[in-house]
Amino acid sequence: MCSLLNSYLKYITVLCEFYGKVLKKTTDLKTDACVASSGPVPAHIRHALNMVHPEVIAKYYGCGLVVPECMEACQVLDLGSGSGRDCYMLSKLVGEKGNVTGIDMTEKLLEVARTYTDYHTQAFGYKAPNIRFVQGYLEALNEAGIEGSAYDICISNGAVNLCPDKKPVLQEAYRVLKEGGELYFSDVYSSGRLTEEIRNSNVLWGECLSGALWWEDLMQLAEEVGFSPPRFVSGAAIKVFNKEMQDILGDFKFLSATYRLFKVPRGAGKPREVVYQGGITGMEESFSLDSQYTFKVNEVVEVDGDVAEILTRSRFSDKFTMLPPGGPSQTCGASPKVRSTV
Repeated sequence: MCSLLNSYLKYITVLCEFYGKVLKKTTDLKTDACVASSGPVPAHIRHALNMVHPEVIAKYYGCGLVVPECMEACQVLDLGSGSGRDCYMLSKLVGEKGNVTGIDMTEKLLEVARTYTDYHTQAFGYKAPNIRFVQGYLEALNEAGIEGSAYDICISNGAVNLCPDKKPVLQEAYRVLKEGGELYFSDVYSSGRLTEEIRNSNVLWGECLSGALWWEDLMQLAEEVGFSPPRFVSGAAIKVFNKEMQDILGDFKFLSATYRLFKVPRGAGKPREVVYQGGITGMEESFSLDSQYTFKVNEVVEVDGDVAEILTRSRFSDKFTMLPPGGPSQTCGASPKVRSTV
């Protein structure tokens, strides 16, 4: 137990040193694992991002743009909030009736985030802040005062891989989510289980590579914790610019990917036909749940049982009409069947 604790304390020291002192801005990075992907950004999200203070953006080290849909008035927890860039963007998107909590272990980044609370409250035209930042560890949210069954959405942007033991992180996220809630996160995944040499590299830890999870292990952990099967949203290959790092990494490949996991009964649903009614900001005509399912307004889509549970029990429930059961069944993973109601 002592040896395990010493190892964990060493890892915490390394990361706090790297993110608090070594890494001053995004351009100091030696890979693009911690740089946002360059996909198209909806206008309302772009507007929210443009309102975030420049210093907060300069300290941003995420590995994707983590913005789930249908966020108005939601309670949101950002796991590994860093300088607060995503938190402030989400603060604008949830509105005054929503609330955002950011948790991070690095006090120097939290100082940056807290400095600009009043700035963003005024910029958004709010009467009072709808955001707070707390210091703590993702594996022990309860110790930081994060209550159970309190959040509609947990997001994380490149922080889960920085935790040496991923299962407690997923367990804590599951605990704090309401029934039907969602863990929506971008992170780094590897093509296999990493070697000890890679896992013990201080620099590769800071570059978000040493802690990369094999994607098949994510599927297993999600099942053990109780989440529905992870839904793959999008991904991009990671480039390593440093020759020394390339030599250590060898043939391992890395992917920055976004997944969504829901707190709904696993395997309880049956295939159903559903119709998207519209009403999601920025996706009024078409809504993509993941890389498999895209729903157009007034179009009947047959979904597998897991997706039927998600659409029935999550915050998306009032955006869809569930047609009576009894139609042809569809196995999970098959291409969606569609037809128009118009």
